[in-house]
Amino acid sequence: MRNLFLSISILCVLLCLAACSANGNTDNSLSDVESVDAAQEQTQPQSDREETSLQVIPVSEPYTKDTRISEVMNDPAFGDYGRLIFPVDSGYYGGDTLGGLSLTWYSHIDADKTVEIANYLKSHAEAGDTIFYDIYTEEEKAADPEKENTGLFFFKGTPGERFAVCNAGGGFAYVAAMHDSFPHALELSKRGYNAFALIYRPGWDTAVEDLARAISFIFENAEELEIDTDCYSLWGGSAGGRMTAYLASYGPAAFGGDELPRPGTAVIQYTGHSEYTQNDPPTYSCVGDRDGIASWRTMQNRLNAMSALGIDTEFHVYEGLGHGFGLGTGTVAEGWLDDAVDFWEKQMNK
Repeated sequence: MRNLFLSISILCVLLCLAACSANGNTDNSLSDVESVDAAQEQTQPQSDREETSLQVIPVSEPYTKDTRISEVMNDPAFGDYGRLIFPVDSGYYGGDTLGGLSLTWYSHIDADKTVEIANYLKSHAEAGDTIFYDIYTEEEKAADPEKENTGLFFFKGTPGERFAVCNAGGGFAYVAAMHDSFPHALELSKRGYNAFALIYRPGWDTAVEDLARAISFIFENAEELEIDTDCYSLWGGSAGGRMTAYLASYGPAAFGGDELPRPGTAVIQYTGHSEYTQNDPPTYSCVGDRDGIASWRTMQNRLNAMSALGIDTEFHVYEGLGHGFGLGTGTVAEGWLDDAVDFWEKQMNK
């Protein structure tokens, strides 16, 4: 009888504990869902558990010729600077898509190169690489809102290699970077050089001021950027060629920048700039003989005068070619950039 009473007592205790668990009154109990999940995880093979724990990261589709320009400018990968990839003043470009892009005063725009550049920028931005640098502080931009529309796009080459700054033209009214500086910078990076494309404020005085500031920024941050500042080069076409020529002749300090060396080489395309000094660096120039904006004779005369002073120069004029041919892909000027790089490298080795 005593054993029967003990058995009944134990049974009552077990029933009470079960009731408490069912009502969720214990502090360390798992919910039904958690219990099921835990049980499944206990019985699930290790390899299956690893696969289900991986987060699926969506891969964005690359741009094509049919991609709308607005889509590129507003791509979250670029943040606020996406608007600077194309001219800030939309009145200077036409076309809705990358393949249909046109730019005022420019010819021979290569749609394939436009798409390549846009995808280069997107892929590097999405990979976490820094492809854009502000050259002015937030305080400076607040004091002068036009400085918001400036900066350097970085096409990184081999760490520790020399650098170039490419300056697009646009008549000092806008910046035609997609055709007149981005392609140059991209091609230079493919050859191992660290290349920057400057987005500057339109206007002669502000443009050279921004270029001087950009060079100062690069020198100041050379270690972070992983570049060699010796025998750097400046590149420019049309209005960008004038900017290049002025900074090459007088140096950054003359336009508000730091007291720094002038470039080791200047590469200038299609601009009628005629000024020079006896201290100008070695200069490579090219232009088409049908250029109705920049006279090839003016460019040739300038280089002849510089050569007479003992300055190393190289000049090319291309038959039948007009203004703003950029890399010259598909024209008689195709390959000129390789000649210009050879000229720059010759100065490095002196």
